[in-house]
Amino acid sequence: MVAVKSVLIVGGGIGGMSSAIRLREKGITVDIVDSDPEWRVYGAGITITGPTLRAFHTLGILDDVLAKGSGSKGGSRIFTPSGQSIGEIDEPALGSNIPPSGGIMRPVLHRILSSRTLALGTKVRLGLTVDALEENNGVDVKFSDGSAGHYDLVIGADGIFSRVRSLLFPDAPKPKFTGQGCWRIVADRPAHVDRPELYLGGDVKVGLNPCSATQMYLFALDAPRGNPWIEPKDWPQVLKLRLAGFGGTAGLVRDAITETSSIVYRPLEAMLLPPPWHKGHVILIGDAAHATTPHLASGAGIAVEDAVILADLLAQTGISIPAAFEAFMARRWERCRMVVENSLRLGEMEQNHESPADHQRLAEETVKALAQPI
Repeated sequence: MVAVKSVLIVGGGIGGMSSAIRLREKGITVDIVDSDPEWRVYGAGITITGPTLRAFHTLGILDDVLAKGSGSKGGSRIFTPSGQSIGEIDEPALGSNIPPSGGIMRPVLHRILSSRTLALGTKVRLGLTVDALEENNGVDVKFSDGSAGHYDLVIGADGIFSRVRSLLFPDAPKPKFTGQGCWRIVADRPAHVDRPELYLGGDVKVGLNPCSATQMYLFALDAPRGNPWIEPKDWPQVLKLRLAGFGGTAGLVRDAITETSSIVYRPLEAMLLPPPWHKGHVILIGDAAHATTPHLASGAGIAVEDAVILADLLAQTGISIPAAFEAFMARRWERCRMVVENSLRLGEMEQNHESPADHQRLAEETVKALAQPI
């Protein structure tokens, strides 16, 4: 007998929807609640690593992601800020049909995941979250609209400022500003950009990634002293200043910035919850447990892996929920810890102007570790 028949997922982002897809494929009843009444997604493009593409293959959405996004033709190219080529990160393909990496627009990925989630019969309720969780041979849930429900277990996939985490572990560490801010802008994709590009060694780190046949996005990481508020109306002008002096493709993007350019900015925050990530019949996945920075492009990816592994464990015949949670932690803790800590270390290296070669070395070591089976 399977111990789980009904699951509530709090949070309808990438990790939450991936959980719903995999659990429904196992025949488990799933409800999702999300605090956004319009189920929107913010941001520009998203880089997808080989391990993440492998997880999307497991979910059955890889073909859609590659058709509507972009697959890389090889490892990320590395340049100086002026545009001089200085190397390439070795990023192995993880299968004959899985590119080394890829990219896609975030709203497009959201549509792929949400369409699959709904098609499999997940019930999605928007504009609410949870107010209380009480153990009762499962979990009694009180929702923010006054309604209630009972589930065999609850998955908190509600992001870096997780409501479920605050209910489960009120003394958990809070997200902390890492010293860097991240700029993102969507741009037209030149024909020569067939894989990610990184510009290292200056005060600002810049990366580019194709995310469709015609589009790419640029991200820029700077170190704003004191984490100041920047008015959105000033974003085009400020980003142009941040990119001053860059050559290569990064310079082309800078020169094309206008007042109407689609730009997103946010300070980078991170949080790693010590184990365990579960209590009773409630468990945390994704950013709710291990919010990281974009330096390894793996935050969303390890959330998808969390979702796949947890669902597969819960669907095993004869396994109890506590045993499944313990097995989940045994498989996920070291891998997720590595992503968070190595991402933060790469950010420190950039802020301290450490060697691009050392940066490349740590990135390659982590990429090779993540290529191992999950």
